[in-house]
Amino acid sequence: MKSLLLPRRLVFAQLCAVLLLACAAAAAQQPHTISSADRASLEKILGGMSHGRYIGEVAISPDGKLLAWTEGARRGGQISVAPLDSLGNARQITAAANPEEACYNGSITWSPDSSRLAFFSDCAAPGGQSDLYIAQLGPSGTTRRLTSLKGYVEAPAFSPDGRQIGFLYVEGATRPSGALAAEDLPSGVIGESDIQVQRVALADANAAAPAEPVLATPANLHVFEFDWSPDSKSLAYVAAQPPGENNWWVAKLYTQELGSAPKAILAPETVAGPLHGLQIAAPCWSPDGKAIAFIGGLMSDQGVTGGDVWVAPSAGGSPRDLTQGWPVTAGWITWQDDRHLYVNEQAGGDTRLVRLTLNAGANSSRVSASAGKAVFSVPGSVGDGRLFHSLSSNADRSLFVMTASTVDHAPEIYAARPDTPETKGPFTGLTQLTSVNDGLTPAGGKTVSLEWTNEGFHLQGWLMLPKDFDRSKKYPMIVEVHGGPAAAMVPRWGSGGTLSPEVFSALGYFVLLPNPRGSYGEGERFTQANRKDFGYGDLRDILAGVDAVLARYPVDSKRVGLTGWSYGGFMSMFAVTQTQRFRAAVAGAGLSDWLSYYGENSIDQWMIPYFGASVYDDPQAYARSSAVNFIKRVHTPTLVVVGDRDGECPAPQSFEFWHALRDLHVPTELVVYPNEGHGFVNPAHRRDVLERAVAWFAEYMPAGDSLRSEP
Repeated sequence: MKSLLLPRRLVFAQLCAVLLLACAAAAAQQPHTISSADRASLEKILGGMSHGRYIGEVAISPDGKLLAWTEGARRGGQISVAPLDSLGNARQITAAANPEEACYNGSITWSPDSSRLAFFSDCAAPGGQSDLYIAQLGPSGTTRRLTSLKGYVEAPAFSPDGRQIGFLYVEGATRPSGALAAEDLPSGVIGESDIQVQRVALADANAAAPAEPVLATPANLHVFEFDWSPDSKSLAYVAAQPPGENNWWVAKLYTQELGSAPKAILAPETVAGPLHGLQIAAPCWSPDGKAIAFIGGLMSDQGVTGGDVWVAPSAGGSPRDLTQGWPVTAGWITWQDDRHLYVNEQAGGDTRLVRLTLNAGANSSRVSASAGKAVFSVPGSVGDGRLFHSLSSNADRSLFVMTASTVDHAPEIYAARPDTPETKGPFTGLTQLTSVNDGLTPAGGKTVSLEWTNEGFHLQGWLMLPKDFDRSKKYPMIVEVHGGPAAAMVPRWGSGGTLSPEVFSALGYFVLLPNPRGSYGEGERFTQANRKDFGYGDLRDILAGVDAVLARYPVDSKRVGLTGWSYGGFMSMFAVTQTQRFRAAVAGAGLSDWLSYYGENSIDQWMIPYFGASVYDDPQAYARSSAVNFIKRVHTPTLVVVGDRDGECPAPQSFEFWHALRDLHVPTELVVYPNEGHGFVNPAHRRDVLERAVAWFAEYMPAGDSLRSEP
């Protein structure tokens, strides 16, 4: 319930009422606004959090000698390139005629011979269309534009022979691809008109002048991820029939020789065994071209990859699970050679890189794998800015480069060498390469890993202590539930937007960030343990985590609040119908009625693997987890916030919940934000959500009057 960007297929009467409410609710002063004292505290906290430099992407050259990275915007603004052993001597790469001009430069990818760097840039029309550029490195290097595009672009990748650059392209797009962005207002023939299809496009890497790309994949397939074959003659990709934002959950694995028709080599909806009906992602062609590795498992969101490591013959055939039963979640893979794979995985609270050794050929019916010692292990966020958990590596996989951060450590660029592990800095197995954020201190208190057990499951989460924690006092606590549900709370250097745990900690709250059943990090059995059980076993896991905190830390059990976004928003709505343990709640982009939700949202395919059938075939499975069916049990004051153009968790779901609480005289407010999708992008709206959440918890479970514990 937190995909990557979004559609435009809603048309229902209740939306009109919500839209009217949006204009009034977001613009008018609400009764529960932040106090002057809290606003002053918030200003100080956010001011401290705004310092530092944001590193978007990192990419090591295939020969391992040069490092490229982006800074200045979420996906890049400025590209720097420097020798790996002399990062202080960086050269700026830009498509702008004037190097001082502010425009987007990002999505970097190296040529196989390390002599060129390709990237997307909108410098020809800042804020407008991005095109593909290529920079020739060296003393007399030049930058030239390769394409003339009109639409959404991402994920460029050189062919292994260096002649072409493939990328994902939505020709004529009116918005970003996927399901997080604000969807277009519904009009026309719903579900049939204005369908935008993402395809693999190819650009000539040696083009002398901008040209239109060649669309390599067919118009009837929406491509999500792709990889080149080692001979540069074919593509492997995960794709589904349009609309792509809804059909990723039933996507198939295809191979396609360039210029020929695609061949579906794996369809999870028809394959037998544990992969049946689940999801696939991150295809990766073996060096000999005979096999394709991929991640397979139960996934709730395109782009948030997690599962087991699988291999399948590239010509088609039965897939093999290399990590079946392992208590970890693979997120990204790359081949070293035909018998070894590197896997970046979630293992409890740690992100770690391991090397798998295949005991037979990848296509053998007896193939299995063993894992070596972790190359690195980080209790935080690790990645290169491309895919979920992806890393940048040189050609022979003797060097990996990434950014890493935790709540306590600001982002820096790090390197890992599998054969000669080093430890310099806060993370095991990583060598710190940059110091651009030295001296920054976290806004909140110390963060610790918390482990507990419940109903046979090992559980892990993170506990942020209040700023300036004093064990002699008792404090309130906020529980923040992550989205997904197939995801995980992973510590990272945070921001001040939306429901910021760092801000809550800085204001004097404990903040529990649990990973209940259904999350990543404990293996596929754990991830699948909440199927047909939303709001029950996962809630019991969360409450057991609350008990674990109460047993170890001075938390006031009568001042525990609950919040979350997306699946966390659902949990915030549902939990208050099942327990009175929460004093206050803030539900962000949640859902209250799975039955009506099924017909309102634009991503209904994701629900089938979780509920076992459509709502029309088994309505009771959906009713069982619907908050509206237990609404009279609610006594918890609940603030509800949502975007008016949210296709993943449409605004009427929040309207239903708020309407019921209002009729039952339970303290509640609904705020609908105009022109926002599932992921808010307007900084003013993100700030407003945070201010309202701070005010809500301050009213119903204030932090400022922390009590002295009894001796």
